[in-house]
Amino acid sequence: MTRHMVTTVDNPFNPFTDWDEWDAWDRMNGYHTTSFFARIIHTSDELSEADQDLAYEQAVDEIVRENVTGMYRKVAEPEASAA
Repeated sequence: MTRHMVTTVDNPFNPFTDWDEWDAWDRMNGYHTTSFFARIIHTSDELSEADQDLAYEQAVDEIVRENVTGMYRKVAEPEASAA
C-alpha cells in the first residue's frame, strides 16, 4: 500500500525523506500542518493498525479535498530504490 502525507504547495522539502527540514519550514511559515492534521484525523488506540492506516489516509484525503486555501497537496512516499 502506498503511504501518503499532506504538504503545502510551497514547501521545498519532502516530508518522507527530509522530515526535520520539512517540519521546521512548515512551522516557520505559519502553516502548522501537523497540528492541523491532528485536528482532522479520527483515530484511537482501540483501532487496529489497518483501521488506523485507513483513518490516516482519509484525513489526508479530506484535507486535500476541502483545500479552501489551495495550499495543500498529497504526496506519495518515494519508492525504495533497488539495491
